Formats: sequence, structure tokens, C-alpha cells
Amino acid sequence: MNRRQLLVGGGALALAGAGVTYFGHRKMGSMDEYNASVAAMRAVLSEHPEIKDFIRYATLAASGHNTQPWRFRIGAGRIDILPDFSRRTPVVDPDDHHIFVSLGCAAENLTLAAAARGHRGDIGFEPANDGSVVFAFADGPRAGSALFDAIPKRQSTRADYDGKPVSAADLQSLSSAAAIPGVDLILITDRPQIDRVRDLVVAGNSAQIADAAFLQELKAWLRFSPREAIQAGDGLFSASSGSPALPAWLGPRLFDWVFKADAENDKYARQIASSAGIAVFVSQRDDREHWVLAGRACQRFALQATALGLKCAFINQPVEVASLRPDLATLVGLAGRRPDIVMRFGYGAVLPFSARRAAERTMLP
Repeated sequence: MNRRQLLVGGGALALAGAGVTYFGHRKMGSMDEYNASVAAMRAVLSEHPEIKDFIRYATLAASGHNTQPWRFRIGAGRIDILPDFSRRTPVVDPDDHHIFVSLGCAAENLTLAAAARGHRGDIGFEPANDGSVVFAFADGPRAGSALFDAIPKRQSTRADYDGKPVSAADLQSLSSAAAIPGVDLILITDRPQIDRVRDLVVAGNSAQIADAAFLQELKAWLRFSPREAIQAGDGLFSASSGSPALPAWLGPRLFDWVFKADAENDKYARQIASSAGIAVFVSQRDDREHWVLAGRACQRFALQATALGLKCAFINQPVEVASLRPDLATLVGLAGRRPDIVMRFGYGAVLPFSARRAAERTMLP
């Protein structure tokens, strides 16, 4: 699940941020406008327990580059979650692994939302027609949970954390929440092991930034101004990564200037050093059904982290660069298997939330 912090650097960004207040502000929109738009969608969720609102909860799930690669179809006693291949990222995700992980994340949110309204159900996978995830409704008592309450609050917090350790009890809570059959979770809190993961992240990041096709694809999903982010409803908004909002015409130009491997690698090394630990999810089989399961486990982990006051962010370079996967699998003691997701976690501040498309835009007739 890609998580690019946009526009690194110090002086250049400070200068650009100051310039925004002088020109282009009205055209780019304001952060107040952006935050109000994002907050309105999240606030309404708890007030309208209809099926469409289950889908709204589902759309708050994590996805690579915040592409939201899902379509929802309401049927008799079921909701189908289908992959939207028009939102592929074929350079960073050539086999659509991240798409199916994202479907699992969305399915888990939907399941929790439905249970909270008295509609328990089961999640299944249908491999026909490119694969879809199916939620089948079943009546039952309402079953709210801390994970459900955390859905509107969860975010990928791409920032420095405070370095404080997480208690053994909370680590156990994270492991228990993410326990999905078919997926192994390895929590790394030993500093030398964290440093080894850091080295793989840096190696992967260097390889990706050296790839012109990767940079072009990433740039297509960047949103620099609040208005641009609101209108698109997707992608990676610079302010959500702790960088200044910029006019849409200026952001791409500044990105080309400052997005360099050395600066990005220093940033990732610093952020990983500030984290309490790293979570690695490894499904037991390398197929679409198990990628969905990995997404479910990942989403539950992130929601439990949110409920505990923790932040988390994806550092998926070692799974996106295929040549690094064997090293990561060996590091976590699962040689021969394909790691699915890597996340860092710790205590940190809240950043602006990522935008989402309206649920109606994701629904099939």
C-alpha cells in the first residue's frame, strides 16, 4: 500500500509555502475548505445506518496511492466488492497485488460497519470474472467494537513518531486483532532487526526513484492543492504527508526539483528510527484470495492501532521491488514465501486525512 511523502527538503519547501500565501491561494483552495470537506463525510457515517453507509465506511479503507480501486454492487442479501482495474498502478503493482489487498481492507471495514448495525455476515472470495469479494448479510444483535469506532479516525500517518515503545499488552492486542487465518503477522521491535528492514526500504526506494516510469506513475496520483484533492477525491495529497499545500501548477514542478533518492532515503531512515516497531504481513499462499486476507489482517491491525492511540504508515518498498522480497522473507523467518505488506507504527500526531470519492461514485447499478 504505497505511501509517498511528497516534496521533501527544507528551504525550498519553506520558500514555496510562503509563496502560496502571496499568489495562487484562491485557485488552489484552502486547507480549511479541504478539512471541512473530508470531515463532513466522516462525521455523517454514524448518523445514517443504511447499506450505502456501510459502503461509505468501506471506502475509508487503505489503498495503494489512495487509488480506491474498488466498485460496490448491492445484491439480494449481499454486497459484492469488485476490483476496479481502471485504477491500476501497473509500474509499482504489475500483478495487481495491491488492488486485492485493498479489497480486503475495504471488506473488513464493511464487515465491522454491518455488524455494528446488527447485520453480521461472512466474507467470501469469488475467483471468477477477475475475482471479487462478497459480503453475505446475516441478521444478529448489534456488535459495535473499538475497531468499528476507529474506522473514521484511521489514517496512514506519514510523519515522524516520538520513538516511545509500545507495551507488551498493546503489542498482544495488535496481534490478536490482526489474527486472520491464512496470514502470518510478524511484529519487529528489536532495533537491529528494525534497522535491517530500514536497509531494505532504502534499497527499494532507491530502485524505484531511479525508474522514470515509477516516477511518472507516482506523479499522476499526487494532489498538491486542497481544491485539487477535493475534486479528485483520491490520490496522495501533499498536506496529508506533512508537506505544504501548493498550487496545482507549481506542485509538479517543485516535485521534479526536490524529489531525490538521497533526501527521501534520509527521511525514511529518520521516520523508521522514530517508530516503535514494524509489522510484516505474509499470506500463506501467493494468490488473489490470500492477498485479500492479507488486506483484512492489515486493516484490522491499523484499526486496533488507532484504537490504542497509535499511528501507522506503509513502507512497502521491500514488497514492491520483487528482488528484495526473498531478503525480507528470510529476515522475518518465512523464507520461500512472498511478504504482502510492511507497516511501521508508533505514537505521533494527526495529519490531515486523505480525501475519498463519494460512495455513489464507486457503486455499480
